[in-house]
Amino acid sequence: MTMKYLHVLIFAVIFVPVKLMAINRNIISLPVYHALADTDSAVRKKSIAVGINYGSDAMFFGRTGPIKYPYMSTNVIYNTKQGFFAYGSALRLLGYRTLVDEIDVGGGYYYHFTPKLSGTISYTHFIFNKEERVIESASAHDINFKNTYNWGLFKSSATLDYLFGKASDFFVTINAAKYFETDWNVFDDKDYLSFNPGVSLIVGTQNFVQRYSVEHEDRIALNNIIIHGTGQPNPYNNGRFNALNYSFKIPVAYNRPHYTFEFSYKYSIPVNVEGALMNKRESFFNLTFYYVFFK
Repeated sequence: MTMKYLHVLIFAVIFVPVKLMAINRNIISLPVYHALADTDSAVRKKSIAVGINYGSDAMFFGRTGPIKYPYMSTNVIYNTKQGFFAYGSALRLLGYRTLVDEIDVGGGYYYHFTPKLSGTISYTHFIFNKEERVIESASAHDINFKNTYNWGLFKSSATLDYLFGKASDFFVTINAAKYFETDWNVFDDKDYLSFNPGVSLIVGTQNFVQRYSVEHEDRIALNNIIIHGTGQPNPYNNGRFNALNYSFKIPVAYNRPHYTFEFSYKYSIPVNVEGALMNKRESFFNLTFYYVFFK
């Protein structure tokens, strides 16, 4: 059985996001992190994919906000046979009256150097509402470059992100994952389960943390991102290139010819937080559903 029905987009990562879309931005978890599920396979086929995602907290390159932000996001991706793609997403933080907290639009190109080496290059523009609750709101643009190599036993990837706007940051994300799927079916001969456990390391700068703290000084008591008694942002060198986060992720997906439902668990270990956000080790949960229309 192959992954011929799955289509990938690397945006967190994530994310990202996303985080999130922008959020690890991962819906691959954006980083960036934007993708519809945790798979590193892509096919040269004209298609449209739509998806919806729930996340227990919004993460941005290994950092979370001063309070937990569970969210919902919707995503649309258009792929061409030539390898070009365009995408859009809308994010809503749950528990607030705002209809949309973030909109992402972007596009890129998927390439194959060799049968084992592939990658994507993309650009994403982030649009935030006036509240700018999410920590990534200091960045309006992301240029993303990712290369993936299939070693046979596992796949590894190196992703470079340059983000700029109110603050500029550079990130390198190293990931290793092992994809496998069942040779048996669940309900009929057209479905199967897939797994893609992996580990990740994020290194980079964190000027976005400094910018976020400066713009949210009115939330001192709640956010704990300002040194009490000084009224000034934490005097840390957030422009220093340093390790930011280690994480372990276990995605489990139910797949059919045109759609996938995925649950993933991620354990995050932030490092070199420097007191700005008081980030601690945290577990993240994501539910993702997407449907692929082939043309």
